[in-house]
Amino acid sequence: MRGFAKLSILFTLTFFIFLLLSAGIRFLGLRVEWAQNLPPKPETSLTLLIAAVHWALSLTMHISILLSLSYGARRQYFPPMVVITVTALSLLFHFGISSALYQWKNVPSAVTAVKPVGEKGLILSNKFSRNETAVILLKGPAEPLGPRVTAIPDQPLQFIESTSNASLDLPPIPFGDNTPWFLKSVSIDLKLSEDQIFERFLEGRHSYFIYVGALIFLMSSLGFAIKFSVWPLADLFLGVLAFRGILAVEIFLNTPEMREIISSFLNNTVPVFIAVPAVFFGFGALINVYAILVYVIKRRKPDDF
Repeated sequence: MRGFAKLSILFTLTFFIFLLLSAGIRFLGLRVEWAQNLPPKPETSLTLLIAAVHWALSLTMHISILLSLSYGARRQYFPPMVVITVTALSLLFHFGISSALYQWKNVPSAVTAVKPVGEKGLILSNKFSRNETAVILLKGPAEPLGPRVTAIPDQPLQFIESTSNASLDLPPIPFGDNTPWFLKSVSIDLKLSEDQIFERFLEGRHSYFIYVGALIFLMSSLGFAIKFSVWPLADLFLGVLAFRGILAVEIFLNTPEMREIISSFLNNTVPVFIAVPAVFFGFGALINVYAILVYVIKRRKPDDF
């Protein structure tokens, strides 16, 4: 029991440390995105903070479960007990923070003052590359769709009187975005995953606990995926790949097209909000049966065979 107490402490510390760090970084990123809006839109710090915590909650849950499974595998704890401990703590923390975020959305907050980013003749360009398109807003950021001059390398200047009926494609101001697509895709999928979970939260506790419980149960069952190698970092890398695969499958199963396919396949006999968690739970149960059999075989003495 002392080992599982250590596992609980490790999970708790990991969860809240990564939640604070990732939420802070995400909040700064959202502030940067807000500063790039033209024309500037009023926003509240509380709204940005809630959006940042929502995104960080999904990332933190994945990281905490992965590190806890890695610790349990290295300590050779009984797999079902690790699954029960990690699943219970994940559900407890996730539900508590989701409830707090839902209450915070109803709290009135002061609107952040909009500061002008420039005057008439504002030049928008990427400061990290001088060989990209630049845009000159003749009437300033107050009318970004008004008259402007576009400067394209090796081409004459182009004057556009109005872009009210066209799409506005402005370069970043003044931040470059060189993030690899792999990291972008993970960030997008984490947001979609948390949006899906929060949608279940708004539908009711039954829908929330069925979906989130099955998803966390599946992730908590992947302890076998991080003990194939004698190198901890290699096992951790395999765990990251396994979790990335689960995240991709989760997003895929929750697309509108897949929901329609599942509904038609089941002839609407089983609701979709139960069918998808049933898939998660079924795979998790199979993985746990495999893990228990491997654990029992390794614990038996050679004379028993």
